[in-house]
Amino acid sequence: MDQEPVTTHLWTGTAPYGPEPAGENEIPAIADYGHAAGETKPGCIVCPGGGYGGLADHEGKPIALWLESIGVRAFVLRYRLGPKYHHPAEMSDADRAMRHVRANGTALGVDGARLGIIGFSAGGHLASTVCTHGSLGGPGSADPIERESSRPDWAILLYPVIDMGGPFAHLGSRQNLLGDDPDPKLVESLSNANAVSLQTPQTFICHGANDTVVPIENSLGYAMALSGHKVPFEMYVPDNGPHGYGLGAEGGPTDWTPLAHRWLQQRKIIG
Repeated sequence: MDQEPVTTHLWTGTAPYGPEPAGENEIPAIADYGHAAGETKPGCIVCPGGGYGGLADHEGKPIALWLESIGVRAFVLRYRLGPKYHHPAEMSDADRAMRHVRANGTALGVDGARLGIIGFSAGGHLASTVCTHGSLGGPGSADPIERESSRPDWAILLYPVIDMGGPFAHLGSRQNLLGDDPDPKLVESLSNANAVSLQTPQTFICHGANDTVVPIENSLGYAMALSGHKVPFEMYVPDNGPHGYGLGAEGGPTDWTPLAHRWLQQRKIIG
């Protein structure tokens, strides 16, 4: 399964909400590492972190290969980044990825009713943004992809940025996503615990108690909001979980993947 991925641009022309891309690495796309044919499985969009200024390699391909190993079709999202691109470009890319996979589910081997999203750090903010701000498709759209919903059916968030404006905000992510002087109402709206609703998907969260980069209060606030809306969730708080551990860097937790795997089974997302 270590072959080169199939990369698909998310738009046939220039993506909305931003200037022309300077090169291939600025074009929103998904990378498919599985190339599965035949069997239909649940799917997942993978959102690497990087403070909205980069994409962390260890939170992309390795995560996709792990998901594929447990029976989930995985697509790593290359989304646009600050400071060149600001909201809503990033959310638009993630929304489009969800819609694209649903619209092409048969060819990709994905059950569109079991399509989730996983995000790390700033990618966790992007994933939680789609979970709380994603929308149903437009049935009358001329573009068949835009007729599909962008709302995930489930989510996994790893040490996510949630707060954009409070004392636990990750200021670098906010700067890259929203620029120098963002509208306070936008900051409040994109502090995604504020946007949790009954439509927010079931969620697995993992966040280290000793994370000094993105404080655990980000995840605690999101979990409290899920609880307040009776949205099913599970949260794992490793005592030693320094920021950015991905699948399990040296000194970080290595046991979140079997817990997430079990959660996916218990929620009947995978068999």
